[in-house]
Formats: sequence, C-alpha cells, structure tokens
Amino acid sequence: MSLQSHLARVRGLGSAKAGTAHWWSQRLTAIALVPLLVWFVASLIGMAGADYYTMRAWVGSPVVAGLLILLIVATFYHAYLGLQVIIEDYVHREACKIGSLLLVKAACLVLAMTGVLSVLSILFKG
Repeated sequence: MSLQSHLARVRGLGSAKAGTAHWWSQRLTAIALVPLLVWFVASLIGMAGADYYTMRAWVGSPVVAGLLILLIVATFYHAYLGLQVIIEDYVHREACKIGSLLLVKAACLVLAMTGVLSVLSILFKG
C-alpha cells in the first residue's frame, strides 16, 4: 500500500511528457518532406523522357544523391512514426501490438537502407 495520492503516482507520466518528442519528430519530418518532395517531383517532370544513362548521371551527382538520401530517410522515418501511433492506438492485444511495431520498424529500416545503399551504389560507381 502506498501513501502517495493518485495524483502523486501519475505526476510526470502521460502523453504530455512522453509523446511530445514523438509529436515534434513527426511534424519536423513532415515539414522536411515538403520541399524534398517538391524538388523530387519537379526534377522528375523536368527529366520526362530521359534515357537510363541520363537518369543514372543525375542520381550520380553528389548534390542530387544527398537530397535523395535525405528524402528516403525522412520518408521512412515519418512513415514509421505515423504507423507507430496508429498501431499503439488501435491494436489492443499487447503481443500483437509489440509484434506489429517490430515488424513495421524492421520493414522501414530495411527499405530505407535498401534505398540509401542503392543511391550510394550509383553515386560511387558513377
């Protein structure tokens, strides 16, 4: 039996303390994705009809490769954060929740690493 009041036991816990960093991360990745996606779509539209070697040379540019890596990392991190919130809110069985979170984290990590390594492969093979 505790001599603390109910308020003392929960003080410092809850969404106001733990969820703030998650919320800010999600908002910052969303803000970062806006210019990156505008740049990416505009670049692809500008290169419509380009052949394979032109596209490969474009991705092989250091600035473009860096922006593509930022786009890939921000996209998959933002996706992970959003899916994490959905799973935590709507999956109620604890084992299923933990399994889903691990699966989503692994999938986002593998897909992001595949994209980054692909860009780096094109960049360094020139």
